[in-house]
Amino acid sequence: MALVVASSRPSLLVVEDDPDVVGVLDILLTSEGYRVTSARNGAEALSLLRDGDHPSLILLDLMMPVMDGWQFRTIQRDEAPLAEIPVVIMTGAGEPLDADQLAADAFLKKPVDLTDLLTVIKRLTGA
Repeated sequence: MALVVASSRPSLLVVEDDPDVVGVLDILLTSEGYRVTSARNGAEALSLLRDGDHPSLILLDLMMPVMDGWQFRTIQRDEAPLAEIPVVIMTGAGEPLDADQLAADAFLKKPVDLTDLLTVIKRLTGA
């Protein structure tokens, strides 16, 4: 029987200011075998990323205090190793958006269908 090393599991960074959404995602994604870290806004996420925590994928809300998802993406896309991390936008924003506007790898409208979310994560992480 092979031993699965925790660090071999794909890691996800959830950038979301709603603690209820973060809690549900943490439970769901951890139960699916992912390592989950969260940040309450784009500034906190950039701090984590700049400290060397480079996840396999970022799940990004757009509407947050301090630094929103739009500002985060602008900076993330301009910083060399950070720009390579795939991003899934998850938002309840009223205006029609698509992944191309933010150069994201996928876009999911809130409330997010969990099956769709897992499918996108598996596709982008190869897990």
